[in-house]
Amino acid sequence: MLTSFRGPAAIFVLASLAFAAPVAAQTVNAADEVEAETEGPITFSANIALTSEYRFRGVDLSGGDPAVQGGLDLAHESGFYVGTWASTLDDDTVGYGDVELDVYGGWSGDIGEGLALDVGVIGYLYPDAGPGDFDYVEFYSSLGFTFGPAETTVGVAYAPEQDSLGGTDNLYVYSDIGVGIPNTPVTVTGHLGYTDGFLTFTNDGDAFDWSIGAEASVYGPFTLSAAYVGAEGDIAPGAYDFVDDAFVVTLSASF
Repeated sequence: MLTSFRGPAAIFVLASLAFAAPVAAQTVNAADEVEAETEGPITFSANIALTSEYRFRGVDLSGGDPAVQGGLDLAHESGFYVGTWASTLDDDTVGYGDVELDVYGGWSGDIGEGLALDVGVIGYLYPDAGPGDFDYVEFYSSLGFTFGPAETTVGVAYAPEQDSLGGTDNLYVYSDIGVGIPNTPVTVTGHLGYTDGFLTFTNDGDAFDWSIGAEASVYGPFTLSAAYVGAEGDIAPGAYDFVDDAFVVTLSASF
């Protein structure tokens, strides 16, 4: 199964995921999220989204139907953070219940001029799944670069061997980019990723995923994003095509 990666710097383009994060929390904590400023060393933020499909790493986890998503984050001025993010699923298609709940924690901060690091661990929980092992843990790390109006993130996520992964492991590497169009509220976004291991709906255990899109602040805390999302992988004849290309629209708000 392929599922999300969330974290304050991990999911940097909500349009590319229509799927939050770690990385980046999958999305939670995308570039379109504006953290609510509070006095003192603690920052609290919340986000909610309605997306036409829950796509994570290119894979359809909502059976082509809309999904409701949202999360909460608590960050300390030292850079340490904890958070949670959830999304509705399609149990008939995915088989892991109707809800995905991600719980994560880590550290993020600047390590140089225009360079940010994010490291952490995330647990993927499926509270209403049927009998069997579904919950698992993944470790993640990413580097973010800023060049004028462009922001680029490269990252890796690794899930070690676990019963819920069929006794195997999983590696995911990805790159995200967002380029703001001068004198407009629009940012053009792109994403490319590669999965090697258990967490994929393909026959051979590996798949590329990609997206290209745009996002814009539309009113107050609201952001509208649109992306063309897809993945390449070997699907069994007659099976549901989890990686069929799709145009995904997401309306999100951050507080």
